[in-house]
Amino acid sequence: MANEDKLRDYLKLVTANLRQTRRRLAEVEERSQEPIAIVGMSCRFPGGAQSPEKLWELLATGTDAVGAFPQDRGWDIETLYDPDPDHPGTSYARHGGFLYDAAEFDAGFFGISPREALMMDPQQRLLLEVSWEALEKAGIDAATLRGTQTGVFAGGYTSGYGTNPSAEAGGSEGHLLTGIATSVLSGRLAFTFGLEGPAVTVDTACSSSLVALHLACQALRAGECSLALVGGVTVIATPAVFVGFSRQRGMSVDGRCKSFSAEADGSGWAEGAGVLVVERLSDARRNGHRVLAVVRGSAMNQDGASNGLTAPNGPSQQRVIRAALANAQLSPADVDVVEAHGSATRLGDPIEAEALIATYGQDRPDERPLWLGSVKSNIGHAQAAAGVAGVIKMVLALQNRQLPRTLHVEEPSPHVDWSAGEVQLLTESRPWSADGRVRRAGVSAFGMSGTNVHIILEETPAETAVQAQAPAEDGEVIEAALDDQADEVEQAAVPVVAQTDGVGAWLVSGRTAEGLVAQAGRLQEWVAARPELNVPEVSWSLAATRSVFEHRGVVVGSDREELLTGLEKLAAGGSA
Repeated sequence: MANEDKLRDYLKLVTANLRQTRRRLAEVEERSQEPIAIVGMSCRFPGGAQSPEKLWELLATGTDAVGAFPQDRGWDIETLYDPDPDHPGTSYARHGGFLYDAAEFDAGFFGISPREALMMDPQQRLLLEVSWEALEKAGIDAATLRGTQTGVFAGGYTSGYGTNPSAEAGGSEGHLLTGIATSVLSGRLAFTFGLEGPAVTVDTACSSSLVALHLACQALRAGECSLALVGGVTVIATPAVFVGFSRQRGMSVDGRCKSFSAEADGSGWAEGAGVLVVERLSDARRNGHRVLAVVRGSAMNQDGASNGLTAPNGPSQQRVIRAALANAQLSPADVDVVEAHGSATRLGDPIEAEALIATYGQDRPDERPLWLGSVKSNIGHAQAAAGVAGVIKMVLALQNRQLPRTLHVEEPSPHVDWSAGEVQLLTESRPWSADGRVRRAGVSAFGMSGTNVHIILEETPAETAVQAQAPAEDGEVIEAALDDQADEVEQAAVPVVAQTDGVGAWLVSGRTAEGLVAQAGRLQEWVAARPELNVPEVSWSLAATRSVFEHRGVVVGSDREELLTGLEKLAAGGSA
């Protein structure tokens, strides 16, 4: 009898341990597949797309952002151009997608001396600015991240800036060591913001920024970081890419990407920068962050020993797409649209289209084809920033429930058998209808290095729409304490009245008086364009979700119009 009792107790213990082990395994598996929330994003792309809102305006209006070579980079444009592709040292194209203000930088805002700023690659400067803006759009005060396990995953490669230091450097050449090192693209962000999670610069050529997103998702799920800045940047500091691809005859004559078009004649080169703020979906819900979209799944692979070092490989592209779908636990029919790599080369486009037809184009209802497009047709091929440009475009499309058209496709490529599957080009903009289904998009990037990546995006789950903390109601006061680790900010709590007795108060600040005035102007323009905003929500956001700097102004008014008038006066250097 005693032996039976011992055996029974032992079996109970084993059963309990087994249940606990199964529960832990289930938790680990769930964490390894948890969707990653995109809670903030910002960008700089050609055509004046200085923000996601401006980029959407460019996409929705079907704008072609390609323009002439910039005049301020020391290029000898007259001798650089030659229509003969065999003429050494020249380019047969003289257009591209450029950031004409790429040299502008507010070094003082980041505590960087003018001498060091001059020696910094403009790619580092752009990433700093766009990362700051992405955090602000996420409602995160950058100062609160200092000392946290926040990661940085930046796609980029050498721009050629500073490779020939001149005598005019004035003894600043020592700053070139960090100014042009690609490792410092990520390291500079971590240093400036005080971030202590992984900081990695990714260079897989054209797939760099999308690979960075894939790696960030893995790091978040593994617990290596709690939040991450992810993106990519490219500034064309020298004309080398134009000269090199002229010899290869892989460049568009007019600088435009005619993705999947019968007229495709090569890539059109472009610049750009884009940064996403990402965290685990469960953390986004707990932190009350607005979720713009989620990364449902991703995968990465390599062409290996294929038909050429830089040539795309169809079977590898099919494998990476299927792996991403498996990681997302989805079938091809669950995805509505693919933002393609769409490099617009005569070799690359047919291979990519056939891979998409073989994976996404089979076993789909006739009335629900896979829609196909590429942002490169609007802005050109932004190289290390191309992947993140596609992600931002698809997040905007999810938010606006609209699929923008792809430009320059009067006739689809005749080198693709479009009848082999249900895949259609977005030659016209169209509503993104759901019919009760969850909206999802794939985003592809294939590097010249042979590294391929595919991401599955999904619209925001309905339950994340409720914020953890609501804005102040009438008569309620919000106490907003400055973070005591913020650089150069007074170490004291500042009471900020969001709204009391029917009077609204909007707080504006800047590191300098000029910055304060400029910020007031931007805020006035932004609010004026959005009549649906109400006073308490704007007050709460300005008080609770933004950094507060040394120079401050508070605009007070009894209604929205009075507050806007006050901002206008503050932006003009006066007071209200």
